[in-house]
Amino acid sequence: MEESLSLTAVLKLTGIAETGGHAKVMIQNGEVKLNGIVETRRKHKCVEGDLVEVAGEEFMLELEQS
Repeated sequence: MEESLSLTAVLKLTGIAETGGHAKVMIQNGEVKLNGIVETRRKHKCVEGDLVEVAGEEFMLELEQS
């Protein structure tokens, strides 16, 4: 099974959002793109290799395997 994280968790863990509430607002305001498309679902499951873009900065999600 592929590991995943919610979009809110990704934004918090990367430090893009200071809190879950901050991440929620960013997502609801359309500030976050996932794989080039504006994503407004906070609980959208992100998987390794997804491209997240916020304020013109992009990063690729890499998950450590346990």
